[in-house]
Amino acid sequence: MKLSDQALARLRHAAAVWVTVDATQGSVPRDADTWMAVFADTTLGTIGGGHVEYEAITEARLRLSGAGRAPVLRYALGPGLGQCCGGVMHLRFEPVDAADVPMLQQRLNRCLVPVALFGGGHVGRALIEVLGQLPFSVTWIDSRDEIFPPQLPGNVACEHSDPVHAAVTGLAPGTRVLVMSFSHAEDLDVVAACLKRQRAMGDLPYLGLIGSKTKWATFRHRLLERGFSAQELAWVTSPIGVAGVLGKEPEVIAVAVAAQLLQSRA
Repeated sequence: MKLSDQALARLRHAAAVWVTVDATQGSVPRDADTWMAVFADTTLGTIGGGHVEYEAITEARLRLSGAGRAPVLRYALGPGLGQCCGGVMHLRFEPVDAADVPMLQQRLNRCLVPVALFGGGHVGRALIEVLGQLPFSVTWIDSRDEIFPPQLPGNVACEHSDPVHAAVTGLAPGTRVLVMSFSHAEDLDVVAACLKRQRAMGDLPYLGLIGSKTKWATFRHRLLERGFSAQELAWVTSPIGVAGVLGKEPEVIAVAVAAQLLQSRA
């Protein structure tokens, strides 16, 4: 279970102070919108560690005990805090309880990048396990409804689509698309549907197709025959995954692909 899911589940039974990086200046350990939930007996999440986090936890626990303070405090990460970053963090402290869970869930979801994963095979399953711990909102799509496991990370939703490429039209703008179905014919149809959407709307920042250079050469030839230009096909990433990661095990491929998605997010 992701830390955010753990925090919200615990919040249904115990009050906390939600600490958020409100703004930053200069070199800091975490970016704006990073969060940490401080309960009376534990913390979940992190705003960067070190002395600034120790100070933030102390401040949050004071608020849990009823102390009234300004909602946002400024922390200079210099010699005074014993951190070498040298920047400034503005931290927002919000007392929250079970009634605030829907609001926090919406806020957390806004920070997630949408991903569409076409294919429920071995690599797809391994990738879901990795993406379930990362800042993505995943739609997992397959033409076989029975392929999805019963237990899924909280940021993953399953969608049965037959034909599978029909799901492309309903993807959220900004979706990163991964194509790895059980069938080369399905893969080709999904890639073609994404290319058509990209031609019309230009709102899919990344399209990755699993497979070898030989597979992509074959697909490229067939897509050119369907009327797509070489410039359009240059947008497709195939093979997928960051360079230099060796191994064909599903888990290894999943890590390399997740790293490439994180690069596209940046």
